[in-house]
Amino acid sequence: MSELPDPTANLTARPWFFCGIGGSGMQPLAAILKGRGAKVAGSDRSFDQGRTPEKFAALERQGFRLFPQDGSGIDRAEQVLVASAAVEDTVPEVVRAKELGVPRLTRADLNAALFNAAETGVAVAGTSGKSTVTGMLGWILHHAGKQPTIMNGAVMKNFVSDDRPFASAVVGDADLYVSEVDESDGSIAQYTPAVGILLNVSLDHKSMDELRQLFGDFLAASERGVVNADDEEAFRLVAQANAPLTFGVTNTCAALGIVEGSIAEGPTRQAAMVHDKRDDSHHALTLNLPGRHNLSNALAAIAGSNAAGVPVADGVAALGEFAGLARRFDIVGTSSSGVTVIDDFGHNPEKAAATLRTLKAHPGRVLAFFQPHGYGPLKQMGAELAETFARELGPKDVTLLCDPVYFGGTVDRSEGSERIVDLIAKHGGKALCMNTREGCGDWLVANAKPGDRIAIMGARDDTLSVFARDVLGRLG
Repeated sequence: MSELPDPTANLTARPWFFCGIGGSGMQPLAAILKGRGAKVAGSDRSFDQGRTPEKFAALERQGFRLFPQDGSGIDRAEQVLVASAAVEDTVPEVVRAKELGVPRLTRADLNAALFNAAETGVAVAGTSGKSTVTGMLGWILHHAGKQPTIMNGAVMKNFVSDDRPFASAVVGDADLYVSEVDESDGSIAQYTPAVGILLNVSLDHKSMDELRQLFGDFLAASERGVVNADDEEAFRLVAQANAPLTFGVTNTCAALGIVEGSIAEGPTRQAAMVHDKRDDSHHALTLNLPGRHNLSNALAAIAGSNAAGVPVADGVAALGEFAGLARRFDIVGTSSSGVTVIDDFGHNPEKAAATLRTLKAHPGRVLAFFQPHGYGPLKQMGAELAETFARELGPKDVTLLCDPVYFGGTVDRSEGSERIVDLIAKHGGKALCMNTREGCGDWLVANAKPGDRIAIMGARDDTLSVFARDVLGRLG
């Protein structure tokens, strides 16, 4: 293939083709390019398989041309192919692009170029909470009368409309760009933020030593660093931040914190008093999301937007109207029998722990269905996941696993969910494994009792939301 073009030089000069256009990282980038006037088409394996047809129908209504993933969409050398770094060279679009000399960018290449071209780039980094904080930040900036471009990995409910039911991106001013940035593939190193926010550092796709290096370098590259003082690993890196602004729910050293004793928690919302120690001001926050992790996320967004020029009082006021994200402790509904179903993205130990703690803060048995998001991640963090489910859930609660997500490829599938169930049992927890998701659904419907909460957890599979709605429907 030829050398990479500069995608920020003239976005509309060449047609763009996205391989995997329905993916959580691809779809918002495609929307941003199209919103700026570029011609954008794409293909997706899920489109070919008939998965989540409503998503692809929405893309077609918005003017995206969709092709089968057979290479037919790559037909001229002036196109630019956008494909994940994980996409294999045998995928037909990649093969055809090589034949025609079509340049290829990864998702991270394109996002970093767009981000770095902005006068003010606000980047959200960390192992957990990135999408929620990105959505909060984008909403605060929008509420403050600015016009941010927002690149997110999740649907932001505040920006959903009939025309854009899958609003994981907002097309705004090219010089104000808000984005989550990814450490799992190392691409976080490509960003030079005006404001860099570090939420937490914990085991996910890389070793802790690698993560400390990546996140430390990220803070050093940011003109201003916003750091979570409650997270021990993140707080250790504050010395590498320029003009640091710290936040924390419990750490009294943080510049932006919560007044002790002011937190009022409920099953679906909470309130607290925000204390800005820099001017000793106090601000009453109401948040339509449960869980201490979301209170921390709110502080991160308030601090990050403040570093970008929004007064703390305005950030606090905006979050009172924040509606949340799809698949982030998303309450699907409660059945006539009194069983509540929650759709959640929790897939690594920290995300899963936050969701389970939020559930266990209130009465009722928890039935936690977990679909691992791949064989590789399960091998990397399976022991920590098992410990998390055993530690956070009680003796009456049940963890239910099916086989990991697998859409094809050459990944090693020798270690599956059965290993995790055995490890949960060794840690004193109660867990079951069924190979199929359908079998898990049957078990949940047959065993759920009034007052139970069913948490549908996992990543990389949009049909989990369909599964959650189906379980609720079968419960009546």
